[in-house]
Amino acid sequence: MVKVIGITASPKTHGNTEKLLESFLRGAEKEGAETEKIKLKDLLYTSCQGCNKCHRTGRCVLNDDLKILLNRIVTEADVLVLASPIYSMTITAEMKAFIDRGQYMWARKFVLKNLSFDEEHLKTHKGVFVSTAGMNRKDVFDAAFPVVRAFFNDAGYEYTTNITAEGMDNFGTIEQRPDKLKEAEDAGREVVLSLKNAVKN
Repeated sequence: MVKVIGITASPKTHGNTEKLLESFLRGAEKEGAETEKIKLKDLLYTSCQGCNKCHRTGRCVLNDDLKILLNRIVTEADVLVLASPIYSMTITAEMKAFIDRGQYMWARKFVLKNLSFDEEHLKTHKGVFVSTAGMNRKDVFDAAFPVVRAFFNDAGYEYTTNITAEGMDNFGTIEQRPDKLKEAEDAGREVVLSLKNAVKN
């Protein structure tokens, strides 16, 4: 069974980005995937301390909820969805802290060189970014994309697609964008189908 983990980084409860993520997960479930939604705001964790000890050991010295979550991402998920609204033209502080804590994976890949992901692995591990923004301009998401891509690369996920909805200050709620909700649900179905086909082939 395909396992989909969606991580939402909004400090709000059940806001627009979380609802868009839920539509993606619903689509994945319709294709038989097991899904799980995790809210960073409900976890207890510390930001990266910049100690660089992971450059020597390949492990993070911090023991908290994120250490457990990051391990689950590496060992359990076939599809990883990072969901963050845009604050000040990029991802939220919660999502940035989460991504920074993945530094130990970067250290293993590029310093210690004891972590790598081959083509076969990437065929069956897909990364998706979900986001909403208040401003009505297409480039409002541009600063978020490379940060998300860096994490997917370090964690061994092929960055496949973005599901975004700008101009939410005008619409108010994502329910007024049924086209975007459908886009997210369709994307959830499609990514699970692609993984099933990859396994068959």
